[in-house]
Amino acid sequence: MVPDIRSKGNKVTRKMKKIQIINGPNLNLLGKREPSVYGNASFESYLEELCKRYPQCEIHYYQSNVEGEMINKIHEVGFEFDGIVLNAGAYTHTSIALHDAIKAIETPVVEVHISNVHTREPFRHVSMISAACKGVILGFGMESYRLALESFVCTDK
Repeated sequence: MVPDIRSKGNKVTRKMKKIQIINGPNLNLLGKREPSVYGNASFESYLEELCKRYPQCEIHYYQSNVEGEMINKIHEVGFEFDGIVLNAGAYTHTSIALHDAIKAIETPVVEVHISNVHTREPFRHVSMISAACKGVILGFGMESYRLALESFVCTDK
């Protein structure tokens, strides 16, 4: 696939990539919730850093504690965005519905986790959504989101 390149006079520019970040349950409490696992920073403050670091991306952010609302957001953006970065939180381990929503769309999804779920409770070792995703990044703290963004910036999809 050839990337969408636009010419402005003598300058050639790439089309700005539209990336949706979706955070699931309890991730609205980042910075407050279990700082030993999730750190002290809110996601909103980290999002500001991401936007500054990736001016070539139009980054959208959505958080919900409700599975159905997350599915609706995936459906809403899943045919027009260049990528979705999804931290489904605990729904990762239980939601066949999120798996099916990811399979139903065209936009590639990268699953992310702040912690290394494989070093935590055994029920967190299984992901119901990984098989539907382009890739999985975990255990790098908030930087897991940046690494997922890199996967979209460095490829055509």
